[in-house]
Amino acid sequence: MKKTERINQMLRFINQKQRFTLQDLVQEFQISKRTALRDIATLEEIGVPLYAEHGRYGGYRLLNLMQLPPISFNNQEVYALYFAMKALRSFANLPFQVSFLSIHKKFLNALTESQRQAIERMQNRISFRHTEQIKDSEHLEILLMAAVNNKVIKISYQKLSKTDARLIQPIAIYFMKGYWYCRAYDVDKRVYRVFRCDRITSAEAKDIQPLAELTEITMQNAHSLWRPSENAVQFKCLIDQRGVEYFQQEHYPSMRLINEMGNTYLVGSYEPNELDFIIKFLSGFGKSIKIMEPVILKEN
Repeated sequence: MKKTERINQMLRFINQKQRFTLQDLVQEFQISKRTALRDIATLEEIGVPLYAEHGRYGGYRLLNLMQLPPISFNNQEVYALYFAMKALRSFANLPFQVSFLSIHKKFLNALTESQRQAIERMQNRISFRHTEQIKDSEHLEILLMAAVNNKVIKISYQKLSKTDARLIQPIAIYFMKGYWYCRAYDVDKRVYRVFRCDRITSAEAKDIQPLAELTEITMQNAHSLWRPSENAVQFKCLIDQRGVEYFQQEHYPSMRLINEMGNTYLVGSYEPNELDFIIKFLSGFGKSIKIMEPVILKEN
């Protein structure tokens, strides 16, 4: 990192911390103590109001908050941001209803002429082959904000030929294979569920006390809430390395991988009314899977 860029980032770092040590700068910016001392001297030269506190627990203190300079990006960061935005093109809906075209226009207008020309040349050398969004999902923003703020919402959920009213506490939303999904806790049924967002026809916040224990639940550990019913059917399948890779791309909280005697198995459960679903899912493994049990799953 060039010194001017490091100093710029250091300004933001110390403006946020207000109190810091020399070791904080060494660890944050991966520099030596000598370089950190030189950088502090540079900060003082440009007028940053720093106060040195001596002693065993000493360090540096920012006397008052500063007006920070505008954020600037180097060429590599500009290109990374641009191609991250290109990935938004496959989404018909995004939280906060931000359109790719408006972001794209503002972003390009903020670039230098040489950066714009470089991006134009790159556009014909790279493409993103991921799944396009299949159906509109109108309520992503309220679902996401309910998850962020730990709120209970009432939704109308359309499944097959009927629509049910549900009280849910959203945990997270995610996109997979053309659809948006919402991981949530069903307040009425007291179970963890995954809802397809395009089937949510209405959503409104309710003044209902949320479950405090869900506050720390995130996308990564939401599967810990999942519990099979008493009627759930256990299954076990032998899979090879290709099967492991397919599992890593797509799987559900009701299943996991285990190792036994040098072999890898996909184990889990499905509800009796989910037989068609589990058959469709397992068929995606092709010849990389061998169903061991139950017999009815193997036969189907």
